[in-house]
Amino acid sequence: MDTELETIERTTGDEPTHSIIWLHGLGADGHDFAPIVPELSHPDLPAIRYVFPHAPVRPVTLNQGMPMRAWYDAYGVNRDTREDIDGIRATRRSINALITREAERGIPRENIVLAGFSQGCAMALYTGLRLDRRLAGLIALSGYLPLRNTTAAERHPANADTPVFMAHGTQDPVIPISFAETSRDLLLSQNQPVQWHTYPMPHGLHPQEIDDIRAFLLSVFNPNRSDESGTK
Repeated sequence: MDTELETIERTTGDEPTHSIIWLHGLGADGHDFAPIVPELSHPDLPAIRYVFPHAPVRPVTLNQGMPMRAWYDAYGVNRDTREDIDGIRATRRSINALITREAERGIPRENIVLAGFSQGCAMALYTGLRLDRRLAGLIALSGYLPLRNTTAAERHPANADTPVFMAHGTQDPVIPISFAETSRDLLLSQNQPVQWHTYPMPHGLHPQEIDDIRAFLLSVFNPNRSDESGTK
């Protein structure tokens, strides 16, 4: 059964015209990235509604079956470990429902960015690439593309040229950077526009990364800006 996701929200203006749906990592919740909102502010960004959903609580095999917030079950850290196909697909439907809700609240889908960190990154990529209406962009932080062997067949033309911001720490002990590199290379082989960034950090966020995300948002939310005006 699909889950209607609980969310918390932050807005940068009274009448938002754009939205960012931001998915947290395994074991965290929607509050995890809420503090980033003021750090991403810029006078040239439009009024944005940030939507931070909470993943459902479920047993996670990788963590000895301990219940925690997770977008899908995780079985291991090997890149070829079996994946929770049913859980990933169910969560995709729940995220699609959030995108539809934003559209119903007056935010065109082409004004929505889908972002995620770690397991949330996996779901942002999986969902965004299959969506049948174009998004403004995808932000994929410290994660990977799940069910990658189905991407070519299931990727929707509507988001075939949607910009993807991918970032990873060179010292990440949780999700090795090689996982992200494999995902990056697969997307590039399918002509997906990918901005690739690495930072000297473990599994987390780097100050330069925040600056780079802000620049990405400026580019996808203000596509007619000159390169000079979009620099930080």
